[in-house]
Amino acid sequence: MFRLCGKSLITSVVLFLVLVYIALYVRDQFVRPFLGDVLVVVWMYYTLKSVLNISATRLAAGVLLIAYAVEFAQYANVLSWLGMEHIRAVRIIFGATFDPLDLLAYTLGILSVLGLHVAYEKFHKQ
Repeated sequence: MFRLCGKSLITSVVLFLVLVYIALYVRDQFVRPFLGDVLVVVWMYYTLKSVLNISATRLAAGVLLIAYAVEFAQYANVLSWLGMEHIRAVRIIFGATFDPLDLLAYTLGILSVLGLHVAYEKFHKQ
């Protein structure tokens, strides 16, 4: 079940650096709030793919469920329940407010990953 995949690890590191750049330097109405959420599930997928040996479909479904769970935890105001709403790093990582567009962004990110996976598999079978 566990193994190290160098290509996925490199992809994960590059995506992480892009996400950090977006979080620190981009202040707009599309890239940071929407494209960043698309990319975060792609990053999560490749991070887990770098150490887990499970099917792309199962991994994508698991990542999407985690992303949805975090978003619905925002809706339920879980950080306040835990007394962690004042911790800036926690708010940055988990987010502070529910936004249904985030669910769309996560879904598009996972569909992108699956589309790339299918294209990659098709290309390498030729």
